[in-house]
Amino acid sequence: MADSEGNAVSADGGVTRRTFMTVAGAGAAALAVAGTQAACSGGDVSGSAAGSAADEPATQVIVAMNGGSEPAAGFDPLIAWGCGEHVHEPLIQSTLITTDENLEFVCDLATEYSCSEDGLTWSFTIRDDAVFSDGEPLTAADVVFTVNSIVASDVSEADLSMVDEAVATGDHSVELRLNKPYNALLYTLAVLGIVPEHAYDESYGERPIGSGRYLLERWDRGQQAMFRANPDYYGEAPLMERVVVVFMDEDAALAAVAAGEVDIAYTYATHAGQSYDGYELVAYDSVDSRGISLPCLPAGGTKVVDGDMTYPTGNDVTCDLAIRRAINQGIDRSQVIDHVLSGYGKEAFSVGDDMPWSSEDMRVEYDPDGARALLDEAGWLPGDDGVRVKDGVRAAFDLWYSSDDSVRQAMANELSVQLMELGIEASPRGGSWDEIYPHQFDQPVLWGWGSNSPIEVYALNYSTGWGNYSCYESSSIDAHLDEALAQPAIEDSYEHWRLAAWDGEDGFAPCGAATWAWIANVDHLYFKRTGLSVAEQKPHPHGHGWSLVNNVDRWSW
Repeated sequence: MADSEGNAVSADGGVTRRTFMTVAGAGAAALAVAGTQAACSGGDVSGSAAGSAADEPATQVIVAMNGGSEPAAGFDPLIAWGCGEHVHEPLIQSTLITTDENLEFVCDLATEYSCSEDGLTWSFTIRDDAVFSDGEPLTAADVVFTVNSIVASDVSEADLSMVDEAVATGDHSVELRLNKPYNALLYTLAVLGIVPEHAYDESYGERPIGSGRYLLERWDRGQQAMFRANPDYYGEAPLMERVVVVFMDEDAALAAVAAGEVDIAYTYATHAGQSYDGYELVAYDSVDSRGISLPCLPAGGTKVVDGDMTYPTGNDVTCDLAIRRAINQGIDRSQVIDHVLSGYGKEAFSVGDDMPWSSEDMRVEYDPDGARALLDEAGWLPGDDGVRVKDGVRAAFDLWYSSDDSVRQAMANELSVQLMELGIEASPRGGSWDEIYPHQFDQPVLWGWGSNSPIEVYALNYSTGWGNYSCYESSSIDAHLDEALAQPAIEDSYEHWRLAAWDGEDGFAPCGAATWAWIANVDHLYFKRTGLSVAEQKPHPHGHGWSLVNNVDRWSW
């Protein structure tokens, strides 16, 4: 689960800071790729990506990811690999279930699964032909070990707090016994890699043993990770036999593209106008949205997080519903996309537009005149300097954003200009996350969110959710969200998620409490070598990283 680039949400709901090593500068990029080519030479695998144009089909791809994608604790699902900050398939390990291109659940290790009528017991039958890369068979005991280890852990980023225990009911059958109905557990299981009980220790993250599509061949911290196809994989053999991931910042990645040293590299809209011989700019759909949290309480309160951290709550401007609704109505989202994202994005109205659980009630039409009328009717009248005032309170607040994100900076500045046209003074304030978090409940913050799961809807809007930055509490919303999670069949939950947004009387939608102003859903941009097919991509969650290679076994030249 992710709140922003470089920040993770821990299993207990707290926000933890993760520090990664990065490769900075073109010189480091050349060093990393040169090391890759040396390590990959020999055999029938091309020594470099340039070999993809050779007469014989290439079976290697080199992918440039940002430094934050490198797993600090290694490739360990019990800590963060796959199920951590930006969720993705773990590649090295198998999962009980997975999702297809349409985000429908399909079996992986599990051959079948079911849920009890009360929603408290999930049963899985495990295939009997999966083996770990050390030759040992994978059994129900390994699934039990994986799940129970996370349940007992205080460092895992996978949230299994709803699970009391996993129990093996046979060599190839498992029950997960829950303490509350929680069907969103399936979304976690779809990215939770199963580890071997017999071979797990403190060094597992550096030398992982798994039963997945790929084996970790080599990991040079701060530079690269190399994977090769698992010859004992029970499923369809990967088309791409070797995958090399180099970790570098954007400037270094672009330099590597210019030098022809990588096959695909992430980039952002600020560089979308550049071109490189032999490469094309590609845009992949995402559920990666930018939105502003709008505190709903008056200033002067406090909130305790993680038992010992106290933060101020409330804002005397945004606590007025008219202000929050006016902000939602008065933002020209299409202009933000054109000015900031160079057109590479779409208007966003929720965290997860176009998902099965999203509500049409989240949509709001751009209507600046209507927004001004709302403010006039609520008593927010223009002052001498153009900023509206009500009962001596100026319609002014800080708009915080991460200062190391140029796109968010540009977006905050664009929003500031637009809101000023309504008579609302939103002053952009860039800062580190250590500077932003003290203001997370008392000032609007420009966040980045997005997941192929409805659980972020719960986290951002439930009264006690770890992401309820607006501090809006509603028993009606909570009841709808709880009911959504209680459905034994996932498809039966969708209507309850929608009712939480707006049920005709209450909800977090703009026609209701208007707790957020969602702005834009950003496309994920990459420079891709011509001739490389990346097959059909799932919608990418927040963050450029491993989600790109979810289906790398189906890539081809």
